[in-house]
Amino acid sequence: MEDGLYHLRIDTPVGPLQISGTTQFINAVSFTDEPAVDFPQAPALLLDCAQQLYEYFAGDRKIFELPIFQEGTEFQQTVWQQLTAIPFGHTISYQQLARRINNPKSIRAVGTTNGKNRLAIIVPCHRVIGSDGSLTGYAGGLWRKRWLLEHERTDLFTGLM
Repeated sequence: MEDGLYHLRIDTPVGPLQISGTTQFINAVSFTDEPAVDFPQAPALLLDCAQQLYEYFAGDRKIFELPIFQEGTEFQQTVWQQLTAIPFGHTISYQQLARRINNPKSIRAVGTTNGKNRLAIIVPCHRVIGSDGSLTGYAGGLWRKRWLLEHERTDLFTGLM
């Protein structure tokens, strides 16, 4: 199988997800409301990603073990790396995330970068909430963010680390 870009669509409790990637990396996991599309046979890596997502939704997986890659600046890569360090069932604020990257004045840039994350759930941007514990923006919609946090049994108002 050549190393082009492949897609796989799966049904989940929070609606359809489209997994995109190559034979070497998962590049995107995106919520979609588009009608189903028939994609050519997906490579093993995308099938493994789908299996790990099914395990996550079944409550059997807390950590993803997949090679991932998304294009971004050095700042964006740093923020996304920090997102993967937020433990399952915990939340942090945008302000805390900015502090973790040793750039406490970058709260807005951290929020913007969080919103550009293309690897929903796997790079858990849903675990970042407002300083007051409120749910703030999520590319998949706030109802999905709430569902994911409840699925992870997070106390939305006292879960700040």
